[in-house]
Amino acid sequence: MNKEVLAKTSMFPLGEENKAYAQYFIGNSYLSLLNDKECVICNVTFEPGCRNNWHTHHVAGQMLICVGGHGWYQEWGQPARHLAPGDFVYIAPEVKHWHGAVASEAFAHLALSVPQKGASNEWLEPVTDAEYAKLPPL
Repeated sequence: MNKEVLAKTSMFPLGEENKAYAQYFIGNSYLSLLNDKECVICNVTFEPGCRNNWHTHHVAGQMLICVGGHGWYQEWGQPARHLAPGDFVYIAPEVKHWHGAVASEAFAHLALSVPQKGASNEWLEPVTDAEYAKLPPL
């Protein structure tokens, strides 16, 4: 997808292609570090259909503030939740989940985390194309 078009998904900077975590995503995403003092805040932009693998945050949770486009958030064993600008998601530690864009448009959210001693992410299996295809149409 054209970077100029993607950059219009959110009022926050698009950042660079998320190559450091690309192995944990299906599709392309972009990452812009907005703050690393006390609370880490990143703008994450997903191309249409892009999603991250199932994963768990250990010790500390994560917060998502949706800022552009439409996306999905799903916790293991729960139905997927549609996300739109202005939506907020709190992800408690140890909750297996994934998030990403709907198939038809880009999606951006701010990801916030508070650094804690011993905190880490555990990346798990991908959200397969078959699982993703079962999401309801918008």
